Amino acid sequence: MSFKSKHYINKNKEIEVIEIFNKNSFAKIILNQGASLDVLLLNNSIIIKNLSPLSYKETYASAILFPFASRIKDGKYSYKNKQYQLSINEPQRNNAIHGLLYNKVFTIEEEILNKNSAKLVLTYDETKSSLGFPYLYKVKLEYILTEDNLSLTAHFTNTSNSTFPFTYGWHPYFYSENLLKSTLQFKPTQKIVFNEQMISKEFKNIQNEKKITINNKVLDDCYKLKDPKILFSTPKYQLEINTTSRDNYLQIYTPSNTNSVAIEPVSGVSDSFNNKISLKELKPGGSYSVKWNLHVITHL
Repeated sequence: MSFKSKHYINKNKEIEVIEIFNKNSFAKIILNQGASLDVLLLNNSIIIKNLSPLSYKETYASAILFPFASRIKDGKYSYKNKQYQLSINEPQRNNAIHGLLYNKVFTIEEEILNKNSAKLVLTYDETKSSLGFPYLYKVKLEYILTEDNLSLTAHFTNTSNSTFPFTYGWHPYFYSENLLKSTLQFKPTQKIVFNEQMISKEFKNIQNEKKITINNKVLDDCYKLKDPKILFSTPKYQLEINTTSRDNYLQIYTPSNTNSVAIEPVSGVSDSFNNKISLKELKPGGSYSVKWNLHVITHL
């Protein structure tokens, strides 16, 4: 069965949707929620599931994080001797969080559907500078879905006349039919210690590969990785998460009352605009690309 697509507007939920699918694989992307991946099936296994009754505004589920991943303390930062104030969208801790793309409206630039894969190219062009981030940029996302794999490539281009700072990341939540019997395996070099505002305070060295059994743990942790590969094992499938990023950190978060865990590959730590840890700069006309890949191995 060749891949197909469906594009529609759900007025009740106020979302604009594009779906790509074949008999065994399915991806649902919400265009007016930052082109976030709402549902994913690979080899008939549910990999990503809508987190309802939790809302997208609470979870930022599958949001692309740019121009900053994680948090900026009090929404304030200094760049090239100028002070900026971002909007506070985590009022309980008085932080700016998860970048500026999560509520943007992406448009469909290209669809390529064939027997073995489906490719979507989605774009957002920021043409209005804000007080907190007075720069213009374009984002192009390429989703490619196959029977057992989904890749997401993000291209960030500076279309303004000034250099700007950035980090990036992705915020997917992965579903397991039994989190008590699910594990997360990765190779860290350090664990980031947070203050009460969830802002990076210090780094603690870690020597050994880490394997976390999710159980009923309440997790909101960040690690610097030696190797970008992450393995999420559930009773039904094993998922390999990988990236082309040169700077690799892993944020893990367990929301309440769901069977999902956020496994977030990010390129920097919280408050990166101030502490400058792994902070990058993009010159006028410059572009930067990163690819995240999900490959599922279904258990027999």
